[in-house]
Amino acid sequence: MKPKFLIVFLKELREALRDKRTLGLLALFTLMYPVMIGYILNQSINRATKPEREGVEIAVIGASQAPTLMSQLKQRNINVKNQAPLDEEGITKLLQARTYPVVLRVSDKFTENYAAMRPARIELWYDSADENGKRRREVEEVLEAYSANVAGARLLAHGVSPATLAPIQVQRFDTGTNASRSAGLIGSLLGILFLPVFICGLSTAVDTTAGERERRSMEVLMAQPARAWELVVGKWLTAGCLAVAGTTLELVLAHLILSWLPLEEIGMSWSLGWADLALLIVVTIPLCLFASGMQVALAMNAKSFKEAQSVLSFVTLVPLIPGVVVSMMELKTATWMYMVPMLSNQTLLREMTKGDVGILPFVMTFSCSALVALLAVGFASWRMKSERYVLAV
Repeated sequence: MKPKFLIVFLKELREALRDKRTLGLLALFTLMYPVMIGYILNQSINRATKPEREGVEIAVIGASQAPTLMSQLKQRNINVKNQAPLDEEGITKLLQARTYPVVLRVSDKFTENYAAMRPARIELWYDSADENGKRRREVEEVLEAYSANVAGARLLAHGVSPATLAPIQVQRFDTGTNASRSAGLIGSLLGILFLPVFICGLSTAVDTTAGERERRSMEVLMAQPARAWELVVGKWLTAGCLAVAGTTLELVLAHLILSWLPLEEIGMSWSLGWADLALLIVVTIPLCLFASGMQVALAMNAKSFKEAQSVLSFVTLVPLIPGVVVSMMELKTATWMYMVPMLSNQTLLREMTKGDVGILPFVMTFSCSALVALLAVGFASWRMKSERYVLAV
């Protein structure tokens, strides 16, 4: 004979799967976040690699006065487009049109001042609101290198070593790896992948509690030879099963997208394998059960179906607050973070993208959500025993 809570679970699951709205919501949140993350990262890769693929195109006013500089710009894959003389308003309009990220205006007296060894002015015009800051920096680097070469040649002509201008030599060593660089950005983006944990089972949790009570089918169910905890566990597992299914599919899809994207082009990497993903899914199951248990308990405590929806729509955002606070305060990873549901999963995923993680974070992440899930189900079972709940008093 099947356990009674399993009978309730199978009955509620069949009804939930017949609901096209529930399945549509599940599919929407399963596909939306991974595709959105993939699109954002793909756009970042395209923007970062566009200068290498297509080169940087800039407008130069008075290019004929500085042929050597123009040659050095072209050597750096910076295409120079000769531009007719423009006043300040004309240059501003040209930049606002996003035709060029940078406009260089060579002074009319550039050749004269250069020959006389006086400062020869070159104006660098750009729009700081434009997203092409990287291209502008490439042009600035060429200008700085050109200025340093001219200064060095002039010093040598006067018998002075160019090293005199550089009494200190700074050497830079970057110890960061692709994994550590990508942990911050990818970790923050993937944090939203856990949001469907609180959404995929929401409709079912409300419908099987507050909805059944309004339809008066709860009284019939409670008249059956089943204890309160068996009814609650059956409904809890139904909502939890949908949350687990949605989250699992979402994480798998995100893994496929991130493995396919050429993240190395922007100095990042996705180092998680299928075994790591499976382990992450396992420790996320208690979070799904916690979300479902909390939703069932709160929906039971609501006086109507509409009230249950309103309360749970707000409560769904509460687990996101710790992650937002930690991100805004730029806190380093600490042990206590693995003791807060939702935040623990986000922290664990971020640390997994950096490299090896010990067993303790997995145990703490699994246990903290499992404990509060059991507490929520215990409260809901106690609430189910009350006649005031069934009669919606």
